[in-house]
Amino acid sequence: MWMYLLQGIGFGFAAASQPGPFQTYLISQSISRGWRHTLPSALAPLLSDGPIIALCLLVLSQVPIWMEQVLYGVSGVFILYLAWGALRAWRAPLLPDVLEVDDGLPMGKAVVMNMLSPGPYIFWTLVTGPILVASWRESPAYGLSFIGGFYLMLVGGLATIVLVFGLATRFGAGIKHAMLGVSAFALLVFGLYQLSKAIAF
Repeated sequence: MWMYLLQGIGFGFAAASQPGPFQTYLISQSISRGWRHTLPSALAPLLSDGPIIALCLLVLSQVPIWMEQVLYGVSGVFILYLAWGALRAWRAPLLPDVLEVDDGLPMGKAVVMNMLSPGPYIFWTLVTGPILVASWRESPAYGLSFIGGFYLMLVGGLATIVLVFGLATRFGAGIKHAMLGVSAFALLVFGLYQLSKAIAF
C-alpha cells in the first residue's frame, strides 16, 4: 500500500507543478482577485476528475483521433475566452474595484477549465490510469491509497501556487500589473497552442 501511496504523491506533485492552462488560470485569478478568492478553485480537480478518470479507464489508450481533435479545439476556444478576461483586467490596473469584482463563478470556471483541458485525459489514460487499474486489482485499498496520495499532493500543490502568486502581489501594484499581463499572455499562448493541435490532426 505504501508504494502506491508514494507513487500517487509523486504523480500528484508532477501534475501540480507541470505548467499548463489550468495552473496559468489559477495564477491569473490569484493575481487579479487575490488568493482568498482563488484558493477554493484549487479543489476543482476533485469535482471534475471523477468523470475524466471513469472515461479514461473505460477507453484506456483507445481514444480515437477525432475525439482528441474536438477536445483540443473546444479547450483552445475556452482558454482564449479566459485570456480575454485576464487581458481586460490587465487593461484596468488602476481600478481595484474592477479587478477584485466577484463574478460568483470562480469554482465553476475552474471546473470547466480542468474538464476541457486535454492534460487530465492524457495523464489518466497514459500515466496514472494503468497504475490505478493495477493497484485496484491487487486490492481496492491499494487503489484508494494511490488516489488519496495523488489528490492530496495535487490539491496541495495547486493551493501553494495560488498562495505564492497571490501574496506576491503585495510587493506593489506594478508587480501585480506585470504578472497579470504575463498570465494573460500565457493563457493566450496555451489557447492558440490547443487550437493548433486541433488543426494539425
